[in-house]
Amino acid sequence: MANSTAVTRAIVTRGPAKSTPWKVENISLRPLAKTELLVRVVATGICHTDLLISEVGHLFGGYPRILGHEGAGYVEDIGAGVTVAKRGDPVILSFASCGACGLCSSEHPAHCTRFSELNFVGSMDFSVSSSGQQEPSIRGSFFGQSSFSNITVAAESSIVNVSGLVHSSDELILFAPLGCSVQTGSGSITNVANAGPRDAIAVMGLGGVGLSVIMAAKIRGCKVIIGIDLVESRTRLAQELGATHVINTTATGGDMQKLIQRVFDQTDGRLGTTITIDTTGVLPLIEAGIAFTASRGQYIQIGSPAPGTELNIPLASLIVSGKSITGTIEGDTVSREYIPQMIQWYREGKLPLEKLVKKFKVEDFQLALEEMADGLTVKPVLVW
Repeated sequence: MANSTAVTRAIVTRGPAKSTPWKVENISLRPLAKTELLVRVVATGICHTDLLISEVGHLFGGYPRILGHEGAGYVEDIGAGVTVAKRGDPVILSFASCGACGLCSSEHPAHCTRFSELNFVGSMDFSVSSSGQQEPSIRGSFFGQSSFSNITVAAESSIVNVSGLVHSSDELILFAPLGCSVQTGSGSITNVANAGPRDAIAVMGLGGVGLSVIMAAKIRGCKVIIGIDLVESRTRLAQELGATHVINTTATGGDMQKLIQRVFDQTDGRLGTTITIDTTGVLPLIEAGIAFTASRGQYIQIGSPAPGTELNIPLASLIVSGKSITGTIEGDTVSREYIPQMIQWYREGKLPLEKLVKKFKVEDFQLALEEMADGLTVKPVLVW
């Protein structure tokens, strides 16, 4: 198989999603390279990054393309140089990294110097199965995996072998979001912020990433955990998962000063949060979050804003306050170490993924997108 092509089904994005809807198509895959694997995907989560890149794909190599970056499945074949897995192994797919730059070699592969190239731009991996084309014409390798394809070419660096850790195909389906959203949220608490019992944290946006922040903050024993969102069901779920306080922004009427005051009122001495995390990418919320972060506190940006968004900060107040502002991706994790840790938390009942995940047939992806947009579903997972 490594020297032949495979035919499968995939969700193909042929233009900005608002004008060119996603479509399930029959596609062919190119032969594997030396350090690639052929993976039969059993499930993949839908993440907001999929939606963002589907709209701005022209900035990252263009269209048509196959997205998906929270995949899980079984290895069908391997390239000649692959050592991370063998045929039949269950795997969770995460982000790609070069493995050679200074950041990769110092255990920060999520900030690999080639991250955008390897994860957002990708390479030509697929073609329309009925076209008879010799050269691939559909872009793949999104996050080294393009797991919106039932069978996909995956980079070895994206592979986390979970042999011995996963007990069934059903578990593998449930664990699909560990490859991005759950590790991004929880890793921002455990790795980036290194949160502990003395911390008061606030997270803006209670989707899959934000709720993973909540769960990790509870695991770390943070004394104050504030969840902020405009969807009532999300704030209720945040409380169930460990939030000590919640703020529904519809109650503040979009008034950021009211939001800032509400957060101050819920922290010791009304000093603000020691750790603030934004998962929304919404500029007014970002500005409010920086404002209610305590002096010497950490503000961490996860959510991706619209391209070209700029943040203006009065530098004098930043210096005097001693606040730090950090951007991060994938929770600054080493996935092959961190995903087994998350599975262990799940086994211990500390990471109840089943409360976030709703499964959809791949053919029902449009319904999954609608429920995600309406706030009815936290983490839609497409099952092949």
